Amino acid sequence: MKDIKSLLELRRKLKKKKPTFIRQDAHKKPRIGYKWRRPNGSDSKMRRGMKGYRRSVALGWGSPNEVKGLHKSGLKMVIVHSEKDMDGLDSSKEGIIIGGTVGMRKKVLMLKKANEKGIEVLNVKNVDDYLKNVDELNKKKKSEREKIKKRRQKAEKKKEKEKDKLEGKLQTDEEKKEEEKKERDKVLTKKQV
Repeated sequence: MKDIKSLLELRRKLKKKKPTFIRQDAHKKPRIGYKWRRPNGSDSKMRRGMKGYRRSVALGWGSPNEVKGLHKSGLKMVIVHSEKDMDGLDSSKEGIIIGGTVGMRKKVLMLKKANEKGIEVLNVKNVDDYLKNVDELNKKKKSEREKIKKRRQKAEKKKEKEKDKLEGKLQTDEEKKEEEKKERDKVLTKKQV
């Protein structure tokens, strides 16, 4: 049995040469679609493997059985959605892929735990850099939130002042109306006498 490194290298070379297998006449007829289907026609040149026609799927294009489903680093890929999923993993044979639906806060916790346990994270290039970037981003967001909060407070104070001014004006208007009414009453009472 060959060692895993040489098998991974062999797989890499094979996959470099491997063509993209598309359905017969998919490039001519859009309604067919590009998903692979085996050509079955009795006169199909592609089925017969004639020169000048697209290649068909065959055993020779596959990767060696020992490295099938392994990451290019040689680790088995395990998709993880929570910290509990990381318990019982063998860091020498398995690497984790953090699920796409995991949020930022949970992702950061999982990355820290993986660092502590020495588990390799396969879908993050450099964990330390990623964590630094997230910290900077969080600080930036926090400062922006504080700015928005201050703006809101200023706007509220301004509204309160305007409201107080309006109430003061309304009171003076009401007082003026009352004074005018009293004067009219005086004038009316003088005329009557």
